Amino acid sequence: MKIELENNKVFFENQGSKKEIHPFWLRERVNGETFIDKGTQQRLFDPTELKGNIEIHSLNLSDNYLEISFNDGVHTKLAIKNILKEFSNIDDVKHINKVKWDSSLKDLNDFEFKDSFFEEEQMLEALINFYQYGFVIFKKVPTKDNFIVNFANSIGSIRRTNFGEFFNVKSKPNPNDLAYTSLPLAPHTDNPYRNPVPCIQMLHCIENEVSGGLSTLVDGFTVTEQLKKDFPDYYKILTEIKVRFQFIDKSVILENWAEMIQLDEFGKFKQVRFSPRLDFVPLMDKEKLELYYSARKKISELYNSDSYRIEFKLQPGDLLMMDNYRLLHGRTTYDTNEGNRFLQGCYIDYDSTEGRLKHLKRKFNF
Repeated sequence: MKIELENNKVFFENQGSKKEIHPFWLRERVNGETFIDKGTQQRLFDPTELKGNIEIHSLNLSDNYLEISFNDGVHTKLAIKNILKEFSNIDDVKHINKVKWDSSLKDLNDFEFKDSFFEEEQMLEALINFYQYGFVIFKKVPTKDNFIVNFANSIGSIRRTNFGEFFNVKSKPNPNDLAYTSLPLAPHTDNPYRNPVPCIQMLHCIENEVSGGLSTLVDGFTVTEQLKKDFPDYYKILTEIKVRFQFIDKSVILENWAEMIQLDEFGKFKQVRFSPRLDFVPLMDKEKLELYYSARKKISELYNSDSYRIEFKLQPGDLLMMDNYRLLHGRTTYDTNEGNRFLQGCYIDYDSTEGRLKHLKRKFNF
């Protein structure tokens, strides 16, 4: 990719294709203190009020900058790398490649928390790991005064649900969710009945005195890619049929229709939803239903297979941050007579981690 000048026009060339860059597009991107607020990078002018017949009067191109004078008297100096970045649609998050993993994964992406952690380069490394593997574990996070709220809001903003700003995961009588029991939880994603589903879940271990209650994770990206390879018909129907996910308690009914495997606009992995206690398959032709049920059974077998699941015990102070669009989580059973098992949880959305990641990349010139 490169920028070229010809007859007072600016051209963008990429893979043999050359197209003119509209003068107005360049005029909108003028910089300098007269036009852009230094702190917020917001425009100090309204481009909709500019004349429609913006033209280029003069140009100069160097290795690093494009200097332009326009017919309305404005002169600007634009960094070539910034122009090329916009044309290449580079996203600081989407260009981080997902790393597929299974039960052979040994490195649990541990990072030790400290007071200044949110502004340190190690936090940048942790967030990159998060987008690569779908989870990260922060060690020695303070367990007093519902610190999970402070932690989450230091990255972005908590997404409040009907479970509250945060929720306490411990065994209790008459629970409105099986999470609040000592029963085992098979691999699942949280809140598939919401629209939109919360993107990221945090679980902070406050107490863990039991021998059971191991945390489990499964990479939905790895599993669905394997399903696509080995059982393409199953993969296809799970990406096409929307099922109804539902949550009901005494004060709320939540419903959402969605695919168990959701693809983005380019046909690539976007999200998995899996919670067999909460899904309701729509009525279809008998043959199609048979295919769907076979596909759901197969993907459930893969999610629950020892080949894909990792297990580990969260220690007090451990905070697990996981991608609820990508990973399935669960736990093994435990005996409440052995002692307390107490976790606190909350949700944040992608804009939280994306915003922090982009800020830290800027700060450390990464």
